[in-house]
Amino acid sequence: MSAGTDAQPPAPTEASTEASTEASVEPPGTLVVIAKAPGLGRSKTRLHTRFTAAEAASLAEACLADTLATVVATPARRRIIVLDGQPGAWLPDGLEVLPQRGGGLDERLAAAFEDVLAGNPASGPVLLVGMDTPQLTPADLLVDFAGHDALLGLATDGGFWALGLRRAVPGALLGVPMSRPSTGEQQLARLRSLGLDVGLLPTRRDVDTPDDAQAVAAVAPRSRFARRYARLTRGTRPAEHPVTMFEAALGGRLVHACDGTGVRPLDVAVWTGAAAPLDDLLLDRVEPPVLDLGCGPGRLVGALTARGVEAMGVDVSALAVRMTADRGGRALRQRLQDRLPDEGGWGTVVLADGNVGIGGDPPALLRRCADLLRPGGLLLVEVDAGETTDVRDAVVLRDEDGRASRPLPWARVGARPLLLMGAVAGFAPAGRWAQRGRVVVALRRDDRPNP
Repeated sequence: MSAGTDAQPPAPTEASTEASTEASVEPPGTLVVIAKAPGLGRSKTRLHTRFTAAEAASLAEACLADTLATVVATPARRRIIVLDGQPGAWLPDGLEVLPQRGGGLDERLAAAFEDVLAGNPASGPVLLVGMDTPQLTPADLLVDFAGHDALLGLATDGGFWALGLRRAVPGALLGVPMSRPSTGEQQLARLRSLGLDVGLLPTRRDVDTPDDAQAVAAVAPRSRFARRYARLTRGTRPAEHPVTMFEAALGGRLVHACDGTGVRPLDVAVWTGAAAPLDDLLLDRVEPPVLDLGCGPGRLVGALTARGVEAMGVDVSALAVRMTADRGGRALRQRLQDRLPDEGGWGTVVLADGNVGIGGDPPALLRRCADLLRPGGLLLVEVDAGETTDVRDAVVLRDEDGRASRPLPWARVGARPLLLMGAVAGFAPAGRWAQRGRVVVALRRDDRPNP
């Protein structure tokens, strides 16, 4: 169900709703995978720029096997594969097989929902996914329909990876243009035009291009897909460590970040320059002592030190730590997961410049921040401008000579999902500020006992 390009996915509007977090949870009754039987020359043809037809078919088979294994492991009344082609050895026990029917993808998707729900309304709600997201886990499929007529999971290329319907809805799919950068946006608009309450699922990356394959393999290293990818790419030019490429950028080389939203140069001048007026969103609100996680070359640590505020940065780059010291700031070269000084005693922890995405697991990073803060401590997070953005992806850094890094797991999170994740990690909302496209959310470590 990919849009077939690396375009930016549509930004959900304020009217978008999230899957419910209330205690009454309604999971899918039926899980459906719509898939094409892997075959030479007919599977993952966009991978042919780097892989042979046989290798692309092999990766497609691994994609499908991972997806089906996840479906089988997820509680549901029915589990179905709607298949174009014949079943193979990749088909596990526990799935019904229905043939695809119809011409275009919109027709085949509409027919799949019709065939599953026709004469059997007890099958609902139905969640349908494609075969292009081998990184999915049962937690991704145990979605909550409570309060929603439909669920939609957007993909980073502008398409969508999942569609859920509580009941058969005539006109929900037919005529929606597929395999375009605007497919997800148009599908969302179609569902809303029918008066449906639509819950948005986290954004995921489909495997379509070689860069997609590399990134998804990094996100799900234990998957069949990742193992197959590693075997097929063994012996190619070794990838650089992401820190090496980051330091090359700090040293003046042109380095681009490549992910599911496209390719863009690293904005090194912002990090190496003086603190900008917009940084006051953070600097004016800190409560010392301050710990800046992923401080880079020390823009914020240096500014806080100049104000007389006790502050320290943490970064994995030796060059970044040295540049922080050159500004008069203090920084440690260390991983965020390692033991840090004064754990449980920091007044403020800062995650600026989207650093809440470090490691690709924001909930885990928020829990780590809670451990670092003192009781009632403040967490300041610069979030994505998209209110409901929740993207787990991987970034590859490339320089002008063609060197590329290993994929770096990363995430982008908007204010609304951050508040939900923060509540689970033990934080209470403490404020929000926005200026010229930058958004900062404040969370307070909530040490009140549960009622």
